[in-house]
Amino acid sequence: MNGVKNDEFIEANLGLVRLCANRFRGKGIEYDDLYGAGCIGLVKAAKAFDETRGARFSTYAVPVILGEIKRLFRDGGTVKVSRPLKELSLKVTRERESFSKSAGREPTVSELSKILGVSPEEVAEATAVSLPPLSLTPSDPDDERSGQIDIPVDAPDILITDLISLRQVMNRLSDEDRQLIVLRYFRKMTQTQAAELLGTTQVQISRREKKILTRLREMLLG
Repeated sequence: MNGVKNDEFIEANLGLVRLCANRFRGKGIEYDDLYGAGCIGLVKAAKAFDETRGARFSTYAVPVILGEIKRLFRDGGTVKVSRPLKELSLKVTRERESFSKSAGREPTVSELSKILGVSPEEVAEATAVSLPPLSLTPSDPDDERSGQIDIPVDAPDILITDLISLRQVMNRLSDEDRQLIVLRYFRKMTQTQAAELLGTTQVQISRREKKILTRLREMLLG
C-alpha cells in the first residue's frame, strides 16, 4: 500500500488525528490548529506508508501526526498554508454547501475530489484548513472564570489502542452493519436520523444496533 491515495482510507483514520490532537489540548494552541496540523501529518503518513514492511498503518502514522503537531508548537502556533491551498479550501467549502443543499447530505471526500478535479489528499488538507475554530475560552463575557477552559481527556495512548482494536473488529462486520455504527457513533446521528438515511424504521435500527454492539463486544473480549 505504498503511496496510499484512497479517500476512504484517509477518512477511516481521521480518528487518529483527533486522538493525537486531544493530547495537546489546553497547552496554548487551539484545537482547530492542532487538528489541522494533525491532518497534514495523516496525509503525509498515508502517502509514505509501505505495508510490505509489515507494520500497521496506525503504528506508522501516529508518530508522523504527532510530529506535525509538535512542529506547530516550534513554529509558534501557526499552520503555514499556501495560497493555492487556501483557494482550494474556499472551493471545498462552497462545493460542500452546494452539494448538501441539493443532495440533503454531506458529500464524501471522494465526491468532492471528483467535483473539484483534485486528489482526495488535497481535499483532506483543504478541509482541515476550512475547519471552524473551536474556542477554549469562556463564551460568556460576564463569566467570572478567565483564561482557557481545562478539558479533561483520557490518556491518549489508551484511546489510540482502543480505537485501533475497534477498527480491526469493525472491518469484520458487513458493509451494512459497519455503516450503521459509523452513522450512530462516529457521525453522532440519532436512531431516527440513521433510519431515515438507511430507509428503515427507528425500531429496526434499535434492534440491529443492539445485535451489532453485542457482536462487537464479543469480538473485542474474545
